[in-house]
Amino acid sequence: MEQQLKRNIPILYVFSFFWLALVIIPVMVPLFESRGLDLAEVFYLQAFFAFVVVLFEVPSGYVADVLGRRNALIAGSLFHGAGFTWLCFAHGFVELMIFEALVGIGISLLSGADLSLLYDTQEALGHSHRRKAEGVAQMRFIKSIAEGVSALIGGALVLWSFEAAVIANAAFAWVPLILSLWLAEAPFLRMEGTSPIANLRRVMTHLYIENRLLRQICLSITLFGLVTFYVVWILQPYWEDRGVPLTAFGVLWAAQSFVFAASTRLAIPMERRFGAVPVLVVMGLLPVAAYFGMAAAGGIAGIVFSFLFFVSRGINGVVLVDALNRRTPSSFRATANSMTSFMFRAIYIVTGPAVGALIAWQGMEVTLYVLGGVALVIFVSLLLPMLREVRRAEAAASSAERSVDDRESDYRDAA
Repeated sequence: MEQQLKRNIPILYVFSFFWLALVIIPVMVPLFESRGLDLAEVFYLQAFFAFVVVLFEVPSGYVADVLGRRNALIAGSLFHGAGFTWLCFAHGFVELMIFEALVGIGISLLSGADLSLLYDTQEALGHSHRRKAEGVAQMRFIKSIAEGVSALIGGALVLWSFEAAVIANAAFAWVPLILSLWLAEAPFLRMEGTSPIANLRRVMTHLYIENRLLRQICLSITLFGLVTFYVVWILQPYWEDRGVPLTAFGVLWAAQSFVFAASTRLAIPMERRFGAVPVLVVMGLLPVAAYFGMAAAGGIAGIVFSFLFFVSRGINGVVLVDALNRRTPSSFRATANSMTSFMFRAIYIVTGPAVGALIAWQGMEVTLYVLGGVALVIFVSLLLPMLREVRRAEAAASSAERSVDDRESDYRDAA
């Protein structure tokens, strides 16, 4: 069994690579426009995608906690492959809605289950907290490298046609299913399956009521995830407005993915060296600077500012996600991870179309300034109070550590 669990870790890393190897992402907006959508409809389509994920996100995390992470990954991989295969034939808003529905269900099942299986595997193997944190960072790093490599492939394939990129994406999308069959279920305390409502109430109470710091961590994962996600659908029209050729989209997207990868690798070492507070301050201020910089600057300077989002995303995806998983019992870890994603998607359902409508009404520049203001409000109202709680927790931990050292010293003196 130990050998099977050890094999889980490299398989999960390769699984993560192919799950996020989305060849079409750097040209997604032009692709949808080529199939009959305008920019506002692209945002509406993403709101529908978010709605699908909201419907299935928490139930799928619950399935992973009750029936096992491996089963959730196998089921999610089936929908993932089917969705990107359907995209080969989808044209028009309704057919693209079917594509988004299939992929949304797949993401709901995969999201949280992969990270939970990695964490449970490391716990079963007796890995230290430091090694588990490094495992989370490594998974994020591999996912971002996958986005970068696939972006380069997509940028090259669009030299032939959009269809070539879509077909390649469909081929990559079936690899996770093959890999998921080789995974072993790690031992974990399964959640009771007889009372779903009571179990979900228990998860919500743990995440959002019992502990103020954990509540702030969950809200920060969600809201800072949102302020760095809107730009994903803004960047491609932003590049088009600045005359960037379509063939360069893949290179730019890859460069941003590699910046994200580097930030995931550096997040934990920086946290250990400087402490959580300075690192989280940087995470919170970077989106503010990025939005205002993109709005005020033109040409290359505006594009350079956009890279700051991906540094912030890397810190969020490692430091805060690790903080959440450390404070969450194994019995509902997948549900907890799904819950933060659920909150993210639920808010996006309302705000995503609003961003698209604001671009259509007031233009790109005004929208960027508005989003920068929103990011600043979130920083002041959420992150700063959370940092005060972090300082209190660090002070309490330091005091407890000194108390232990004093008792050990007294014991040695008495001896």
